[in-house]
Amino acid sequence: MITAQIDLGLVLNPASAPRTAAPAGPFTADGFASAATHIAAMPSYAPTPLHDLSALAAQCDVGAVLYKDEGERFGLGSFKPLGAPYAAANALAEKLAPHHPAKSHAELLAGIVRGSYAADLANLTLVSATDGNHGRALSWAAQQFGAKAHIFAHDGMSDGRREAITALGATLTICPGGYDDSVRKAFAYGAQTGSPVIQDTAAGDYRAVPEAITYGYGTIASEVVGALHAPPTHAIVQAGVGGVASAICAAFWHHYGADRPRFIVLEPVTAACVAASLAAGCPVTVPGDTQTAMAGLACGTVSDLAWEVLHTGADAALIVPDRLAFEGMRALATPHGNDPALVGGECAGGAVGALLALSKRPDLRAALGLDAQARVFLLGTEGATDASLYEEIVGRAPESVMSAAA
Repeated sequence: MITAQIDLGLVLNPASAPRTAAPAGPFTADGFASAATHIAAMPSYAPTPLHDLSALAAQCDVGAVLYKDEGERFGLGSFKPLGAPYAAANALAEKLAPHHPAKSHAELLAGIVRGSYAADLANLTLVSATDGNHGRALSWAAQQFGAKAHIFAHDGMSDGRREAITALGATLTICPGGYDDSVRKAFAYGAQTGSPVIQDTAAGDYRAVPEAITYGYGTIASEVVGALHAPPTHAIVQAGVGGVASAICAAFWHHYGADRPRFIVLEPVTAACVAASLAAGCPVTVPGDTQTAMAGLACGTVSDLAWEVLHTGADAALIVPDRLAFEGMRALATPHGNDPALVGGECAGGAVGALLALSKRPDLRAALGLDAQARVFLLGTEGATDASLYEEIVGRAPESVMSAAA
């Protein structure tokens, strides 16, 4: 069933799995646990805050809003450093293995994270395409490990996000077209140079790297489970190519089983590839220009790997215009009641804006089982990854918002 109006769209998944079904997709509980253990050993690791926004919950007529603020992750402003560095370390460990036959994969992985193999990695280049945050995370990983990074991006990426990547020493190549075009360029460059491509999009035989990235993202769910006494009833998580959505969906499924939250994917109007795929029952590529202010979600094709989870693991998809993302950003920055002031970027704002819009749509609330007792998990995917763009939208600098929260 598809319900859509100018402000909000909803696709209910006709193939959603029964609550008692075994987790879909290739991901295992042990795989998530192993990734979380590795990530916890990284320098400066700390769980990000999970805020109970009671005033926002009252405003949205739900029992609780649980907002996971990824803007503080490793000082890089988004959840992406959970995935790209973990996958990069695994790929680099494979490159080093023939030169260090006495070392196990785990030993090489740990040494790479500590920077012990910087001399061995100095001439290796990590390659990826990005809308901003993934490329920044991979550039940071390369800097930490002693390798190089070459990042490809579409020409719609903002100047602030470009500067954040080059400031970490990466080479940045801007490509005409959209995100999917830059992905093709990155893979072509990797094939030409023999460089490892660290991309979160799975297609064909390219699975090991996006699988590692997804396991890294699952750390978010592990932290949520550790912080809560009972599972949320609903989870609203951004899609893009589906990496973080499939990670949290699968990890919650493993942790909570039949008590897992109803899982709702969030997408912009211009790039609702998961929603289209759920409606069609198979992966669908969204044609045309996918550009949106929610830059991290400007993806026209769902990852094969993510689809294996979301095909039956997602219960629904919400489709939101940029305007609602801006409303959500402002709502976080200037909260009601005793809720803390929070800096959330465009994708994070999309989740908040969607929940605010749902409060005015009893038909969609009923379709989602969203009532006054619902406990809703929202993923604050990023902070102000482009400070000037954030100030333009919110009307205040991120530093001003953060000082008000102090």
